[in-house]
Amino acid sequence: MSEIGIPGARIRSFVERIEHLDGELAELNEQKKEVFAEAKGEGFDVKILKEIIKLRKQDQDERDEHETLLDTYLRAMDAAEPAAKTPEKKAA
Repeated sequence: MSEIGIPGARIRSFVERIEHLDGELAELNEQKKEVFAEAKGEGFDVKILKEIIKLRKQDQDERDEHETLLDTYLRAMDAAEPAAKTPEKKAA
């Protein structure tokens, strides 16, 4: 059989490194789930903790912009006339 000309050893190196990192990520994700479970077990709201983590990843300007837009949208919605309610359909 003739040589293919693709550096198989280098490809194997990349694949094995990525597989190793995937294993580490899976391990870290499992640890993260355990921490959230521990927090939940102590009565903390996991959804709020995740929101705090999300906010801490943003810089202050990004957070300020988000809060301003959220406030603006909520005020606009509150100021708008409520839509006419449509009767609910009964299940057959």
